[in-house]
Amino acid sequence: MGAPMQMSDRIGKRMKLQDLHVLMTVVQAGSMGKAALMLNTTQPNVSRSIAELEHAFGVRLLDRHRRGIEPTKCGRALIDCGAAAFDELRRGVKSIEFLADPTAGEVRIGSTAFLAASFVSALVDRLSRRHPRIRFQLVTGYIETLHRELSDRKVDLLFVRSGGSMTDERLQFEFLFEDRYVVAAGAKNPWTRRRNIQLPDLAEERWVLPPRESVIGSILTQACLARGLAYPQATVVTDSPHMRVSLLETGRFITVFPASALKFLAREAALKVLPIELPAARRPNGMVTIKDRAVSPVVQLVIDSARELAKPMVKGK
Repeated sequence: MGAPMQMSDRIGKRMKLQDLHVLMTVVQAGSMGKAALMLNTTQPNVSRSIAELEHAFGVRLLDRHRRGIEPTKCGRALIDCGAAAFDELRRGVKSIEFLADPTAGEVRIGSTAFLAASFVSALVDRLSRRHPRIRFQLVTGYIETLHRELSDRKVDLLFVRSGGSMTDERLQFEFLFEDRYVVAAGAKNPWTRRRNIQLPDLAEERWVLPPRESVIGSILTQACLARGLAYPQATVVTDSPHMRVSLLETGRFITVFPASALKFLAREAALKVLPIELPAARRPNGMVTIKDRAVSPVVQLVIDSARELAKPMVKGK
């Protein structure tokens, strides 16, 4: 007689990827009916897939509540494995595409708004010139949201500012370059022709700033407190780097930018740094990836190109 078949072997032979996909969709939708609509199938077919999975594992995978359907602990464990499995399949497809044509492939990038408008835009421009058939998907947001997107494998890597130690132990941060912050104005602004400027001189000017609770807001708050000044009454409050650049170009507004953003944005817009000293708050910028996760060749291209683009910024800091 042969050796008895292990439980994992039995399950592996009986479990279908389609059933796993159905389970993940049911949990995402919160009900079998909604999942059936999303999958373009019938509710009995969805129920059958879940029943087959539960029979294969011999455990209950879903709990039904008045508010909808939620995974059990066993269901959550299987969904986490499913996310990793489908991620590996996607990565395998990308690798095959790349091997078939090294100039093609798709990469999903997550980034904060400032880095997206500056460093990441320059990186995409460089890569698209060298490899014109690479496709890019860019997601922007706040760091906490981006970390979740990466943990859920909805993006391949992140370009963000480091906020300290990672709350998710599965993620790792690789330093690229350090940033400082400067007061900036458009080339048409009269203040750009002045050599000796103090922060109090700008107290009544038109400021366009991100929210006060942002990193830039905290740096400007420190600078104002050090000089006994009130925080500027911003004419415009916005997180959008592009809107701030557009307003600066009118010559009527001033703002605070990361120096790296100004380096890249100034290629298209006539922006000038004003001689104002701000607190020496340096912020490391870099890439975040999932530990021990092999990346596709096209993602590795992005990583290598990002290191190359950042090198002069590290040397010249």
